[in-house]
Formats: sequence, C-alpha cells, structure tokens
Amino acid sequence: MRVSARNRAAVAGAVEDGAHFVLCTGRPPRWIRQIADQLEHPPLAVCANGAMVFDSATDRVLAAHVLEPSTLEWVAEAVAAAMPGAALAAERIEPGAHSAMHMEFVTTPRYEHAWEHPRGVEVSDAEIATAPAVKLLVRAPGTPSAAMRDALAPVLGRRVDLTFSTDDGLIEIAAPGVTKARGLADITGGMDVAASEVIAFGDMPNDVSMLSWARHGVAMENAHPELLAVADEVTGSNNDSGVALVLERWWG
Repeated sequence: MRVSARNRAAVAGAVEDGAHFVLCTGRPPRWIRQIADQLEHPPLAVCANGAMVFDSATDRVLAAHVLEPSTLEWVAEAVAAAMPGAALAAERIEPGAHSAMHMEFVTTPRYEHAWEHPRGVEVSDAEIATAPAVKLLVRAPGTPSAAMRDALAPVLGRRVDLTFSTDDGLIEIAAPGVTKARGLADITGGMDVAASEVIAFGDMPNDVSMLSWARHGVAMENAHPELLAVADEVTGSNNDSGVALVLERWWG
C-alpha cells in the first residue's frame, strides 16, 4: 500500500500546524507499519474496526476490546446454523498484552484468505473459540458481504457488532458497540478534541459509524454506496490523492 507524495505532504502540513492525524482501519496492527513508515510522523491508529488503539511510534497496544471465548463459541454456532459452509478466522490477542507481537491470526480449515500475503495458523473448528479475540471473521467466497450481513444480523442481534470492509464474502465481528467511531472517540477524548472538530475519511461500510460521528465525513470517490449515503462530501479516489484534495484547503 503506497501513500502518494501529495497525501504525505498534506498530512505532514496538517500535523506540523498542530492538527492530530489518526489512522483508522479494519486491519490489525501488523498492517500499520507499511503505512506509518511512509509518513513523517508515526500516528496513533484505530485498528480492527475500533477494537484496538495502537501507537505506531512505539509499537504498543494502548487498548483492546475483546470477544470472550463464550461469546465466540455462541457466534460460531449461530453462524454455522445460519450460513452452513462458512469458515471462520480470529485475530487473537493475549489478555493485557501491550505489544502487537502478542497477536495470532487463526483460521478454520476451510478458510480462504481475502487479502494478499495471507498468514495464519490453522486450527480446528472447535478451537477457533478457545481464546479471546479482537475480531472474528466469517468467510463465504462468492457471496456478497452485504448479503452475509443481512443474513447474520437478525441472528446475532446486539450481542456483537458486525460490519464489512470488502464486498468479497467477508464479515467482520467485534464486541458489542465496538466500531471505528468508538475507537476514534476514545483517542480524541484523550486529546481534548470534540467530534465537532474532526474530519474523517473512508470508503467502505465499516466507516459509516466514523463518518456519521465526525463533524465532516468524507467519502472517497470509489466508496461503497452505503458510505456515500452518509458522507458530507465526496472527494477524489485514492489514486487521485483524495485525502489531500480536502486537506489542502487548509494545509496546502
């Protein structure tokens, strides 16, 4: 993943002028380094759709909200009943761990990775729920993610929070109330920054809560229709340095 020179310059200008810049992603901390290394100021990051707060400058996990084994077991059983054949994966973290190194990605035998450069340890279906996890993933290649969400949401109810960041048959499940909006609110609260002072950028349904929470929500040109529906503004695509197109109004 490359950050364009124009985006880098816009972010650097904002930070040097006193603004706070936070990365918000559905991915775990191990994905952050390749972005942080391209920026002049290593940022704080909301990871796993709000389940984790990570300091890329020190490689430390500052906070984590987990799904407990009992909840994971219940969800796994509910998913098996509602979507037979779906496979599961989990992003695990040791309780109280302060390092992203103390994380493990485990998958059930039928799990097909949705991202490039897959990694993980295969476990049995029964073992997927034996340790706390910041995120549980449900995989059904060939089924639209929105259709998966619509099938699972009535079954899982409010016991967990579910969303998706790709249309390619993948649902991401977190503890109840855990969203990017909550993760970002936790960080900005510590900075004494109100939601009315926040600009947020996104492109997929896992960004809906964040763009709705922020004072000004910006969707990328290539964003999912569900995000476009809640955005205050639509900017250029990632390839067109869409973030910079907005930030340059103040930090050119």
